[in-house]
Amino acid sequence: MLFNRETDYAIRVIRNLSTDQPKSISSIVKNEYISEAIAYKVSRKLEKGGLIIGVRGSNGGYKLVRPLSEITLYDIYRIMEPNSYVSECLRGNSHCPNNEVNTPCMVHAEFARIQDDLFKNLNSRSIADILNN
Repeated sequence: MLFNRETDYAIRVIRNLSTDQPKSISSIVKNEYISEAIAYKVSRKLEKGGLIIGVRGSNGGYKLVRPLSEITLYDIYRIMEPNSYVSECLRGNSHCPNNEVNTPCMVHAEFARIQDDLFKNLNSRSIADILNN
């Protein structure tokens, strides 16, 4: 599994926000070297996912809903890539004739273990911990 470009940009947007003052897209773009169009697109997804909120007005922009100490890479990843799995066979609606109740597929089981470990690792440290390391 690789993070897609939007997820990378979403991590950059989150990194630039704080809970006290809203930050404009133009200042985020300047700090992170990403286009305004992608910054707006990513910010809308993060807002819909509940990590940030938009603030209107002359001093408006976006700000975090909760502090960086309560946000993990997993939180961002699941918003940006909600249907991403290490293998297609892990999707709930996928059926593999090699993975039946009476004859489970050991490769499927290994992919499930890897995905579980990956999600645990993405959820193990907050963005604040990562940035302050």
